[in-house]
Amino acid sequence: MSDTGTYRIGELSRRSGVSPELLRAWERRYGLLAPTRSAGGLRLYSSTDLARVQAMQQHLAEGLAAAEAAARVIRVTADDGMAPPAAGAELAAALASFDEGAAHAAFDALLAQLSLDALLRDIVVPYLHELGERWERGETSIAQEHFASSVLRGRLLGLARGWGQGIGQTALLACAPGEQHDLGLLAFGLALRARGWRIVYLGADTPVSSAADTAASCDPALVVVSAVDGRAFRRCAADLRELADRVNLSLGGAGACDSRLDVDVPRLTGDPVEEAEQLTRLGWR
Repeated sequence: MSDTGTYRIGELSRRSGVSPELLRAWERRYGLLAPTRSAGGLRLYSSTDLARVQAMQQHLAEGLAAAEAAARVIRVTADDGMAPPAAGAELAAALASFDEGAAHAAFDALLAQLSLDALLRDIVVPYLHELGERWERGETSIAQEHFASSVLRGRLLGLARGWGQGIGQTALLACAPGEQHDLGLLAFGLALRARGWRIVYLGADTPVSSAADTAASCDPALVVVSAVDGRAFRRCAADLRELADRVNLSLGGAGACDSRLDVDVPRLTGDPVEEAEQLTRLGWR
């Protein structure tokens, strides 16, 4: 892994299940992938490259010829406003080097190029996942994680300005008690807002009792409590069960995958944009 959060070909191969030789062939023959180069000349692949490989595999499984499958993946990437390959590399590099000015400039450029969904789905959320994984492996310092989170939180909160206004259904969003990581929840709230929801945002480290009191005041259609670690949920499981008796409660974030958590409510564990779209399609709005 590089400091910009992109993959070497071996890691891309491991994650996709496609051999390095075939990945190189798809890149050479069809232009499916667009790697950048490290300072040492190594090819570095982005999360969008991974998404393209996965889409290519799906089309091949459906019986398309390789050339047709690759052309369709590239066309859909452009037509759907998906981030182009390595679109977030400048942002990731600026964050890794503590260059706030360059990070803001890169973020501004992405805003000008992409839809909000594409920015969240293809740039912000994959970057956060990579940052978390690298931190767990000891490849990112606490200072780097704090700096990147601070810059991105400020930008996302800027995009969230006015998201409590409108006439749509209200979603109340809060992190579990003790949970400080709220960037995924912010992304989810922005995706909901883009689909007409109004957002009441309580943010990090919110007591369940505070969420309950707020829900009594604003009568939300949905309450989402988020955590990246299931232990945060388990510590307040009784309070969450009580809250679920009073409101439409869902749990979000990686912590909602915890199989030991005894709270019988829906769990939103997928991509924030996809979860927001699914909730809206189900008629919540």
